[in-house]
Amino acid sequence: MTLRVLAAMSGGVDSAVAAARAAEAGHDVTGVHMALSSNPKSYRSGARGCCTLEDSRDARRAADVIGIPFYVWDLAERFDRDVVQDFVDEYAAGRTPNPCLRCNEKIKFAALLDKALALGFDAVCTGHYARLDDGVLRRGVDEGKDQSYVLAVCTREQLAHAMFPLGDTTKADIRREAERRGLRVADKPDSHDICFIADGDTRGFLAERLGAAPGPIVDTSGEVVGEHDGAYSYTVGQRKGLRIGRPAPDGKPRYVLDISPVNNTVTVGPREALDVHEITGERPVWLAAPPAGPHDCQVQLRAHGEVYDCTAGVEGDLVRIRLHAPAKGVATGQAAVLYDGDTVLGSATIAATDSVFA
Repeated sequence: MTLRVLAAMSGGVDSAVAAARAAEAGHDVTGVHMALSSNPKSYRSGARGCCTLEDSRDARRAADVIGIPFYVWDLAERFDRDVVQDFVDEYAAGRTPNPCLRCNEKIKFAALLDKALALGFDAVCTGHYARLDDGVLRRGVDEGKDQSYVLAVCTREQLAHAMFPLGDTTKADIRREAERRGLRVADKPDSHDICFIADGDTRGFLAERLGAAPGPIVDTSGEVVGEHDGAYSYTVGQRKGLRIGRPAPDGKPRYVLDISPVNNTVTVGPREALDVHEITGERPVWLAAPPAGPHDCQVQLRAHGEVYDCTAGVEGDLVRIRLHAPAKGVATGQAAVLYDGDTVLGSATIAATDSVFA
């Protein structure tokens, strides 16, 4: 069946090949580049950032090679509100957000998809490495590039209008295919950083928006062992850049165990205190039927992170996840994505953890 497809083209190799595959499959494809910055820089620096003027031009050139119409849509205001400001607010609240996940939830499969459907398109096509089989979201075959984790916040209704043409292919093969197709982005570096922090200085970015907020760094006994300029600069599990004046009595490294925005305190302690055995998730999104009782499955707690065997259950509007083996450095604000093998069952935002430290 021929569909009217809106291909989101970032200017990178993945979205270019995805658009080319959709067109080759016989669909009526239109390319669109989302302008997400009010003042985009002309050039990226290697793999730093994205959404530059260079990216927009690369997307347009790819669309020309493919032979599809191409437009640029200004979503900068929506992106700033729903992704950038959310990122700042979450850090200010002592949580650790995932902006790529939020971008999928609020921009690609909300703002962009809503506009696409209003204009009569049937689906939005992206270059994500994930598979959709009869509405079921599965991991991409390239384990190192799998992006099902950051797509797990999308609803079944949104995924019904999504298309992921790259899920059955490895990244190396995608680059070779781009070269065969004559796409100049075949060797373009991937963007590995937060797209709106092109220089990679997250602490500086947050300090500029939240200002200096000095406070104590304490150990698990409550003794002050250092001072910080803003608790928002830290995340649970962090080891480097703690600015602690003296070593621990046992000489071992210390890690961030807790961030309390209420009293502006960062608590540090030994690595073993990072062990988490149980997780409480809020705002669940179920892509399969919610478990009627305790359900053995797997959970992933960060993008490209380790997968843990667990038992998950629903308690009202919350999801309780008991890990069969402890995980370390689980941060609130991240997503807990539940899997059955390579199939996504659902996701929830980590609201609390139960650990040795607690």
